[in-house]
Amino acid sequence: MLIEILLFLILGIIFGILTGLIPGIHINLVGVFLISLAASFLSFLNPIYFVVFIVSMAITHTFVDFIPSVFLGCPDTDTELSILPGHDLLKKGQGYEAITLTAYGSLAAIFILILIAFPIANLLERFYDFLKILIPGLLILVSFFLISSEKKMKNALIVFLLTGLLGLIVLNLEIKEPLLPLLTGLFGSSMLIISIRDKIFIPKQKISETKTKVKLFKPVLGAVIASPLCSFLPGLGSGQAAIIGNSISNIRIPGFAKPMRNGTDKKGFLVLLGATNTFVMGFSFIALYAIARTRTGATVALQEIIGILSKELLILTLAVILISGIISFFITLKLAKFFSTKIQNINYTLLCKLTLIVLIIIVFLVSGFMGLFILIASTATGIYCISLGVKRTNMMGCLLLPVLILYLI
Repeated sequence: MLIEILLFLILGIIFGILTGLIPGIHINLVGVFLISLAASFLSFLNPIYFVVFIVSMAITHTFVDFIPSVFLGCPDTDTELSILPGHDLLKKGQGYEAITLTAYGSLAAIFILILIAFPIANLLERFYDFLKILIPGLLILVSFFLISSEKKMKNALIVFLLTGLLGLIVLNLEIKEPLLPLLTGLFGSSMLIISIRDKIFIPKQKISETKTKVKLFKPVLGAVIASPLCSFLPGLGSGQAAIIGNSISNIRIPGFAKPMRNGTDKKGFLVLLGATNTFVMGFSFIALYAIARTRTGATVALQEIIGILSKELLILTLAVILISGIISFFITLKLAKFFSTKIQNINYTLLCKLTLIVLIIIVFLVSGFMGLFILIASTATGIYCISLGVKRTNMMGCLLLPVLILYLI
C-alpha cells in the first residue's frame, strides 16, 4: 500500500505542475473530472489514493501557478494579485526572484500549517456558529479597507462598484465556471492587451540565489492570521486574505499608477501571496475535517469521493502536504530558472498575443459563447479600472459585493 501511496503522490505532483503551468486549467476542473471518474471507471481504487492524489496536486499547484502569473501575466483565480508586483519585477530582470519569493512564502506556510492544523481545527469546531454571525460585518470591513486605503477614494469606489456589478451579473448567469472568464478578463487579458499596446520589452533576467534575501516573518505572520478567514467566509479567496494579511503585516500593497522607489514592499507582498495561497488551500482541508465545509474545488472532490475527513485521513493529508510541499518548492525554483533563461530570447509581444489566444480558446471550451461575452466585458472593465490609477485589488469587488448583497438581502 505504501508503494501505491507514493505513486499517487508523484502523479499528483505531476498533475499539479501541469495545472499550475497551463493558463486557465485550474484544479477545480480536474476535481470535477475526478468525481466522475471515481464514480465510474476508477470505483475499484481505494479512496485513500484519491486523497493522496488530490492533496498533492492541490499543494503543488499553489507553488507552481505563480509562474504563468509572473512571466505571462496570466492569473489563476488564486494568483491574480501576483501580477502586480511580479510583472513589475520581471520588467526589471527579477522574474526569477519574484517566483523565489512566492516559493519561500509557500514553503514557510507548509511547515506552519503542520504545526497549527489541529489547534485551528479545534477553534473552528468550537466557534464556527458564532463566526457565521460575523460574516456580513467582516465582509463590510474588508470592502471598506479596500477603498479607504486609497488616496483616490472616489476612483477606488468606482472600481469596486463597477466590478461588483459585473460580478453580480456574471455570477447569476447559468454558465459553467463563471469565475474563469470574469477573473481572466479583469486580471489577465486586460494586462496582456496593455502589454501588447505598450510593446513591453523584457530584459535579460538575473538568476542569483545568493543575493536573494527573503524576509519571511512579517508577511507570513499576516498570512497565517488572515488565511483562516477563508475557511468559513464565502467570497473570500487568496486575494482577499492577502489584502487582510497585508494590513496585519503593515506591508504597503503595490499596484499604484506610479512605481515604488524600491522593491522591498513588493517583495514582501509576494512572500505574503505565496504563503496565503498555500495556507488557504491547506486550511480548506482542515475546514472539511472540522466543520464539514468545502471552500476549494479540491475539497469538493474529496467530499464527493470520501465524505468527511476523519482524524486519520487528516493526518495522512498533512503528511502529503509536507512531502509534496517540499518537493514542489525545489521543482518551482527549477522551473523558474528555466523560464528566466528562455524568456529574453522570446518576442514578448508575440508571446502575449499567443497567450491571449490560448486564454480565449480555453474560456470558449469551458464556458462557451457566453463565456466569451463575459471575457470581453471583463477585459474592457479591467482596462478601464487600470486607467483610473488605483490598486487593482479593488477589482476584487467582483466577488465581495455579490456575496455581501447575498448576506444582506
